[in-house]
Amino acid sequence: MDNTLIDLALESNGGRTLLTSDDFFAPKENLLKPGRGIFIEDKYTNHGKWMDGWESRRKRIEGHDWCILRLGKSGIISEVDIDTNHFVGNFPSHASVDACNMPKFSGLDEIIENDEWIEILSNVELQGDSQNKFEISSDQSFTHLRLHIYPDGGVARFRVYGNPDHANENKNKLIDFALADNGGEMISCSDMHFSHMGNLIKPTTGIDMSDGWETKRRRGPGYDWSILKLGSPCTIERVIVDTLHFKGNFPDSCSFEGCFEPKNKKDSFLKNKIDWTEILPNSKLAGNQENVFSLSQTLLHTHIRFNIYPDGGVSRLRILGRETS
Repeated sequence: MDNTLIDLALESNGGRTLLTSDDFFAPKENLLKPGRGIFIEDKYTNHGKWMDGWESRRKRIEGHDWCILRLGKSGIISEVDIDTNHFVGNFPSHASVDACNMPKFSGLDEIIENDEWIEILSNVELQGDSQNKFEISSDQSFTHLRLHIYPDGGVARFRVYGNPDHANENKNKLIDFALADNGGEMISCSDMHFSHMGNLIKPTTGIDMSDGWETKRRRGPGYDWSILKLGSPCTIERVIVDTLHFKGNFPDSCSFEGCFEPKNKKDSFLKNKIDWTEILPNSKLAGNQENVFSLSQTLLHTHIRFNIYPDGGVSRLRILGRETS
């Protein structure tokens, strides 16, 4: 393999598993972690043997299992490695890979309904406890992949080697105005009993539940909220509420309000002297995933109020828009 290639899917490069048909025995998130995975002989969970990879149940119906992931860096793919390390009697017999090119923060419905998936690796046979490496012949840049395994089983790691396509990354790029690196700043919140609101605007992917914003359980009326100063005035096109790692304690729903107050100081927000305008009505959330909401509005905003109902935990908050004068 060319030593100049990088793993476009690696978690530390921004890669993210988004959806899978089944990960009963071992979670999909393991696919993009560093290393090849480890084996602990006597470690078990309530679901069965603990495995450091992605593992689905034994399929008793027609069909096969799959996992959709977003590359951390879009690019031209030269090689994939479907690593079945430590999977000996439970690895898939075959696999294939599809790819497509979509905006980075596309919603799950948009990804699933996309009819422009291209097969870049036809059905190939796999070996257990092995790095199964396959060359990819395509000069097209991709952002998302779909790994199919036939019919079921476990894969330790999935590596996607290629060259980043910086031109594609910057094409019609939306800016995350919540991001601390872009000047975003958390001003206030109703509660942060379990973890700090500042975690919401970190550039990295959340490590675990401590690396997010989590409020205590609400025993009375009301709801929790946080206020964010955007990096600069913008029109907002999408908001992403990432509940990664929050499976039994994510909020039931959320809403967003915005305002244009470039001259008001922090005290005005702390004293609740702001007239907020609704930009996303109360909307249901799902746990342990990116919840993507598209907005159709043209108002300029400098600050966002993020409301969660009634309480719970959120890993990251992304406010995507375009800068304007």
